[in-house]
Amino acid sequence: MNYEELEKLGLDTGFSHIAPLKCSTIELLPEVRQMCEANTCGMYGKRWSCPPGCGTLEDCRAKINQYQAGILVQTVGELEDSMDGETMMETEALHKQNFYAMEKLLRETYPDMLAIGAGCCTKCETCTYPDEPCRFPKKAFSSMEAYGMLVTQICKANDMTYYYGPCTIAYTSCYLLE
Repeated sequence: MNYEELEKLGLDTGFSHIAPLKCSTIELLPEVRQMCEANTCGMYGKRWSCPPGCGTLEDCRAKINQYQAGILVQTVGELEDSMDGETMMETEALHKQNFYAMEKLLRETYPDMLAIGAGCCTKCETCTYPDEPCRFPKKAFSSMEAYGMLVTQICKANDMTYYYGPCTIAYTSCYLLE
């Protein structure tokens, strides 16, 4: 697929914005991984898709190095005010729904793509971490932050807006395709 086809597919799937992604712009930063270790989301050490289960930064770099290009996708929500947690959660749920739908469509053309989401993988109701291997290692996904990516930097390096003004929230994910 060319970029225009990917963009149309992304918009048709429900994303607000789509941009081409050059994998050479992806930096993996130890300080982002350290934020994961602070466990503010409560998932550190609880899922295969989260650190340390998703591997070291070197492991993540090795996966990314298999690709040269992909796309960034975003879902932007309008908040009533900066404390509008309900709309934040609704926007996150919509983004994840769009992410899964687009992943399914892209896998028809790119069966070996690497999907990297926003938030932790929720393919299974209960993760097997750390007692058993992941049930679906080819379908599971980690977040951009779990990989050590600073989302604002990735967006900037690929000409995608990240901040859309006050009372907005943007969830960003990517698919590494080739």
